[in-house]
Amino acid sequence: MTPMTPATPSTPPIPSATNAECVALTRNLRRRGTLVLSVFAVIWAFAGASGLASSGAALAVEIVAVPLTAVAIVLAYRKGAAPSPRMVNLPENWARAVGIVNAVEVAVIFAVIAASNASGHPEFIPAVIALVVGLHFFPLARFYDQWQYKGTAVLLSAVAIVGFALIAAGLSSESVRAVVGLGSAAVLWVSAYHVAVKG
Repeated sequence: MTPMTPATPSTPPIPSATNAECVALTRNLRRRGTLVLSVFAVIWAFAGASGLASSGAALAVEIVAVPLTAVAIVLAYRKGAAPSPRMVNLPENWARAVGIVNAVEVAVIFAVIAASNASGHPEFIPAVIALVVGLHFFPLARFYDQWQYKGTAVLLSAVAIVGFALIAAGLSSESVRAVVGLGSAAVLWVSAYHVAVKG
């Protein structure tokens, strides 16, 4: 990124056109990241809530999930927010690479769902999806130059491993769905808030 024009003691720094574009791109990518993370967090939360034995607990999760997501998005898009402390340094053809990663992720998820249902083991679906989603954040961390996504990848993969352990322990598919769904939602919300607030 092109640095800002140095300031003299009497004048504030004046960003160049290139630097202004970098600031705008960085802000837009982090806003978009917060939006996507938050939306998928609420989807995971509703999926996890569907596995809870108590309908009251499920309703409570669903009620809390919506404002948690809304607040994260408002924080990301709020006017007057301080600029991100670091400009992104995107690799060449980053947008194409992101598209490929996301396309592969979606294809693998559909394949997992089909294979799990065909084999009579739908209880594996939440854990495998969490693992696939988690792993896809590793390349995204590089292509978006967003180091936080490595943490997202590690934590989602850990949630998936917990899910596999619960399946091996003989827990019901509903219980596994609740743990993996709510765990994944928590990871995505934490990531969304961190990106929205810290940049």
